[in-house]
Amino acid sequence: MPRTIRITRSHKLATAVLVAAGSVTAIAATGGQSDAQPAAAKTSIAAEKVAGVPTAKEAAAKKAAQETAAKKAADDAAAAKKAVADRKAAAEKAVADRKAAAKKSAEKARSEKQAANRSTERKAVAAPKQYKNNLDGWIRESLDIMKKKNIPGSYEGLHRNIMRESSGNPNAVNDWDINAQNGIPSKGLLQVIQPTFDAYHVKGTPKKLTDPVANITAAANYAADKYGTIDNVDSAY
Repeated sequence: MPRTIRITRSHKLATAVLVAAGSVTAIAATGGQSDAQPAAAKTSIAAEKVAGVPTAKEAAAKKAAQETAAKKAADDAAAAKKAVADRKAAAEKAVADRKAAAKKSAEKARSEKQAANRSTERKAVAAPKQYKNNLDGWIRESLDIMKKKNIPGSYEGLHRNIMRESSGNPNAVNDWDINAQNGIPSKGLLQVIQPTFDAYHVKGTPKKLTDPVANITAAANYAADKYGTIDNVDSAY
């Protein structure tokens, strides 16, 4: 018959000690496994950093930084080039504007000068020189016509001969000399006969023997042909 084993209080305490020891061992085993995993990961990371070689993430970051720097440098160079081009264009435009302004100013001045010349010409045509209707005015008008026609003579020569021939009377008529006896009396300021007046009449003056200016100018033209100038005449001619 089997022998009955009696479990005493001592047996119970020993069993409890063994169970507790087993639990501690299990916990220790589990804890050791958890610590081993980070160690393995650290070993893997360290393996990537061999001899100063950067990780893939660091290489990507460096490449991105380099690309950003290169793009900025290119943008800066383009901006600088554009600034130079803009300054050059502005300078060229300024020069062109100055030339255009100078040309416009010159054209305006030329146009104003031409307009002034035309105005002067119109005034000259519209308002001819005025002469007094007396002996002084007749002599001066005749002298201006004589100058244009290259007929010699002076104020003194004309006045001297007029005063001797007619005393300054444009309607004076000689009705007693040989010419009068022949039916062609001398008339006017310088006592000219009709045939002589017709032959030496100066274009631009009235075709009337007793017209003061026409008479003086025709007589001066005749004297220039016969004596060189009216200034050389000191008596009947």
